[in-house]
Amino acid sequence: MDYKNKHIVLVGLMGAGKTSAGRQLASLLKRPFYDTDLEAEYSAGLRISDIFEIYGEPTFRELEEKVVLRVLKENEPSVIATGGGAYMSEKSQKNIAKHGISVWLNASLDILMDRIVTTAHRPILQQGDRRETLKALIEKRYPIYARADVHINVDKGSATTMARRIRKKLEEAS
Repeated sequence: MDYKNKHIVLVGLMGAGKTSAGRQLASLLKRPFYDTDLEAEYSAGLRISDIFEIYGEPTFRELEEKVVLRVLKENEPSVIATGGGAYMSEKSQKNIAKHGISVWLNASLDILMDRIVTTAHRPILQQGDRRETLKALIEKRYPIYARADVHINVDKGSATTMARRIRKKLEEAS
């Protein structure tokens, strides 16, 4: 698995550290960094929470698929942090496999809860009990995330430590 000429695409649940570790990894590898959530907001001219509220989740997921493909096709090899639901799309999984290497940042429920406790802008967590919602997302999404090329447990360590671990795992797999 030669990662040097491919995008490195970080997948996982909200709070796993995709954006933080992704920025650090991009710096370590001297590559551009893209966050597909930010790219989606830029494309729509709206915050993700507003897209969910005005147009609904299905419309956001369609936009997300288009943004993932655009970032993969229009840019030199980079580090890409995807939204938590992006990898749930089979179309996005295929595009990521074609243009990049997927890296699952796997975090436990307790770590995710600690990291998102003060986060108010997560549309999926606005209804009901956050812990129960996250637990249900883990049950639904982790089997899909497990299809990723590389798995990294991110329960311990800073974003910089996670980035170094990802780089080491990619080098070992090459």
